[in-house]
Amino acid sequence: MKGLTLERIAQVCGGTYIGRREDLGREITMITTDSRKIEAGGLFAAIKGDHVDGHDFIPAVFEKGAFAVIGERAPVNVTGNYIQVSSTIEALGAIAECYLEQLGIPVVGITGSVGKTSTKEMIAAVLAQKYNVLKTAGNFNNALGLPLTIFRLTEEHEIAVLEMGINHFGEMHELAKIAKPDICVITNIGKCHLEFLGDRDGVLRAKSEIFDFLRPDGHVILNGDDDKLAQISEIKGIRPIFFGLGEKNRIGENETAEENAANGKNEIYADCIEKKGLDGISCRIHTDHGEFTAKIPIPGLHMVLNALAGTAVGLQCGLTLEQIRAGIESLQPLGGRFHIVRTENYTIIDDCYNANPMSMKGSLGVLQDASGRKVAILGDMGELGPEEVQIHREVGAYAGGLDIDCCICVGALSRHMANSIHTSAPGMQVFYFESLQELLVKLPELLKRHDTILVKASHFMHFEKVVQCLENS
Repeated sequence: MKGLTLERIAQVCGGTYIGRREDLGREITMITTDSRKIEAGGLFAAIKGDHVDGHDFIPAVFEKGAFAVIGERAPVNVTGNYIQVSSTIEALGAIAECYLEQLGIPVVGITGSVGKTSTKEMIAAVLAQKYNVLKTAGNFNNALGLPLTIFRLTEEHEIAVLEMGINHFGEMHELAKIAKPDICVITNIGKCHLEFLGDRDGVLRAKSEIFDFLRPDGHVILNGDDDKLAQISEIKGIRPIFFGLGEKNRIGENETAEENAANGKNEIYADCIEKKGLDGISCRIHTDHGEFTAKIPIPGLHMVLNALAGTAVGLQCGLTLEQIRAGIESLQPLGGRFHIVRTENYTIIDDCYNANPMSMKGSLGVLQDASGRKVAILGDMGELGPEEVQIHREVGAYAGGLDIDCCICVGALSRHMANSIHTSAPGMQVFYFESLQELLVKLPELLKRHDTILVKASHFMHFEKVVQCLENS
């Protein structure tokens, strides 16, 4: 790994080196926190978790050929090179910051309340039409996941697309310090993590910390349809590039981009939107470089916004409109994130990785566009603070107003969602279960062959078990 000698690593993370002096000038080959994945020449980072303490595996990783270990405990009977630090996770952040700076490649940083991962996938698909791209795997987007993503970079990579997720004030500041993005993208400001951030204004403040280490010649790309983001006029002297939908985004033919921004219009917008059921959605995208039509292979109006964000980033990175269109149309779904699974008995919309009010409503809206009998299996949403009961009621009222045949709600908070559906849509079939185990026992009785079924809840509900049950039915 370029420039990551043991001497440099100990220096940047303020660690104490215990080991062979002759090894200080050697570069490590990889970094991992998983003792099973250590390779000869690699560095193992020992992290104490809730259930497993990585320090217990230090002897084993040296037996496997680890070149060095970084950890918090004072070394006892250590047989190889060791760097002792006060915090392994903070040390990994410092090492990642150093490594990324030495590689010197452009960074696209993505945050927002909803749609970070799908937007990241879209942007990476677009940029891959011209560059060798490394993107965040899954949602490795926090104080540990971001460094581990950066450590996957090699000298062959030409650009990094990094997802950045937080739920407390100050966390984004630390992530931004590591990534130092050239392009900052914010998808939206919603009611997420209100338990820690208070309200949407708090969410905006916390997410805006991504700008703290924006490069002086960088770019800011924002969803102009979001009322909070639309209020941002400049960041460190940089005028944001806005994207969005609707009439207010139609740019005057004789207006400059600056005039459009001043008038509250977006430089990049979409029209001629055509839903194609679960097969995707098409639209025409307008830019100051021209326009093009693209079919997005994943359904949902939010995917049009993702395509607009991908277009904005692509243009800033020098792609042609044809390359951008090809990237949009090459997008592949991720498991657990609006992944369509077709079995002999059901069409399953696997969107169970996580949930919040905005994403829950968006997924329900797509479900109603499906054909045949439509069933929503919904679970609790977490980290909503004092308003959690009212928010679940609001989602239930929203679901009750849609063309959906059956809603199955699971979890303590989802009882309020089920009651709200009953009130707003007396004719809709509604079932409630306190626990996932109860649901799994009764589920086959509630479904019919050829149902289209949305599965969505916050990650802690473990609704991947519901998807597995449906796939095996």
